[in-house]
Amino acid sequence: MLTIGVDIGGTKVAAGVVDDHGEIVEHTLRPTAADRPDVVAETVADVVRELSEGRRIEAVGVGAAGFVDETRSMVRFAPNLAWREEPLQKKISGLVGLPVVVENDANAMAWGETRFGAGRGQSHVACLTLGTGIGGGLVFDGALYRGRWGMGAELGHMQVLPGGRPCGCGNIGCWEQYASGQSLVKEARRIAEAEPERARTLLGLAGGKIEGEEVTEAARLGDEASLAAFASLADWLGQGMADMAAILDPGCFIVGGGVSRAADLFIDRAREAFAERLTGRGHRPLAEIRLAELGASAGVVGAADLARQR
Repeated sequence: MLTIGVDIGGTKVAAGVVDDHGEIVEHTLRPTAADRPDVVAETVADVVRELSEGRRIEAVGVGAAGFVDETRSMVRFAPNLAWREEPLQKKISGLVGLPVVVENDANAMAWGETRFGAGRGQSHVACLTLGTGIGGGLVFDGALYRGRWGMGAELGHMQVLPGGRPCGCGNIGCWEQYASGQSLVKEARRIAEAEPERARTLLGLAGGKIEGEEVTEAARLGDEASLAAFASLADWLGQGMADMAAILDPGCFIVGGGVSRAADLFIDRAREAFAERLTGRGHRPLAEIRLAELGASAGVVGAADLARQR
């Protein structure tokens, strides 16, 4: 059975035809207009029509960055797209004439990794996507946990530091302000400004503006400020996972997203921080912390499989 998975981000739509083994048969990518909801729906319909040509497609799964309601049909709010109470499922289904399931994009990624990636064989999985912020998805007893209104697992918005940094969600001190790509850059900039002698390599690479790519490159060259920024990210990541384990007790954490491409610079320290800060440590099994395996295709694969299992 073939289904189509679509992953809608703030700047692009990625889509693919996926078989029941989680393999992508064909893939395509389109830019999208984040400020025009109707154009986004039309773009999704266009890629579905393109990928459907000459194939029997059973259903379409759409991963959307935002709060998806409990019926998996409406995007109530999206921070990086102009969706407000957007009936996305109805619009796309009407345009393509196929059954459509809408899911939060991090949930789709978590499902893809659990079914076909790093979480294979695990029944209790907490998935983290480290990018600009922190996305999350939970799979318990082999099913996605969505919460009462479909808006669960917004893990990046746990408050970890009262009175801390302001967050785009409207709160302060959220986890993603300390363990994400944007937090890595902020910490590196802070250290470079306060102690420029520790950031000579970073400042030389950045040429005036420090971004994540320069922080990663400088850290691999031994830059003290960049290594300290990664250490801070790792400590906060381990702390947050320990807090999650106290409540959720997953058997496995999966860490993905763009920041995970630099995992060699922080994942071991994050594992150590997790073990050191885990409640009941020494008297309970230690959850594994694995790196995601499916990369950028996880959301497409997961959305397609969720449509198959609708």
